[in-house]
Amino acid sequence: MKYLFILTFLLSSILLSQELKIKADAFDADQNKGISIFTGHVRIKKVNDELNASKVTVYTDTNNKPTKFIAVGNASFAIETKQGKHYKGVAQKVIYIPKTKEYHFFTDVHLKQLDEKKEILGDEVVLQTIDGKAYAKGVEKAPVIMIFNIKDDKEQK
Repeated sequence: MKYLFILTFLLSSILLSQELKIKADAFDADQNKGISIFTGHVRIKKVNDELNASKVTVYTDTNNKPTKFIAVGNASFAIETKQGKHYKGVAQKVIYIPKTKEYHFFTDVHLKQLDEKKEILGDEVVLQTIDGKAYAKGVEKAPVIMIFNIKDDKEQK
């Protein structure tokens, strides 16, 4: 019985934890400052989320737990929200805050919601994956553009 309890505990802790995998051409870290820098073809994967960029800086707390990711240079991403909605897109800079599960996209942002065929184009977009909300801002000379795929009444029948 004792071994069954230990085995159950170990298996449940494995299932509850989610592996974060980072691949890159180069890696540099300063553990005292809590900064890790990945450069060259960086690919970060965690369950159904993926972030790719030329350079990613990962900030960690004193327990080596990531607190912020900053991806720059032709960033691309695939994200699944808590509600199961799927997003894909590109931006020049992405900031991810793990504690709030919030993404901030900057410069030439093109965010697609695949499930409902919605798109947001702008210069600053925020996606909150816990509650599935998105916010966008344009720049002074370019507005935010939203594209919706609306079906005709004839198509729905």
